[in-house]
Amino acid sequence: MANEIKTTDALQSLKPKAEWVLREGVLTWMDDVQTEPTQAEIDAEVIRLQAEYDAQAYARSRKAEYPSIPDQLDDIYHNGIDAWKATIKVTKDKYPK
Repeated sequence: MANEIKTTDALQSLKPKAEWVLREGVLTWMDDVQTEPTQAEIDAEVIRLQAEYDAQAYARSRKAEYPSIPDQLDDIYHNGIDAWKATIKVTKDKYPK
């Protein structure tokens, strides 16, 4: 796991714009409009968000290795679309979905 989803991430996802404070693992709910989520709801949201993040690892890896858009366009101009496709395919094959 390159990025560990935290309780704060889950709270922001579950109850956007809610007012709360989390200090040393103790949640103090200060919002009169939104109800406080249960620990089970928070734990489930952490798991869901982590799975969502992990499922996109291939996309983050591809993005880091793709040439810049200007470089890709230059490649197409000078070498044609088929050469460009071959260049992109190397990265796609390295990081499959």
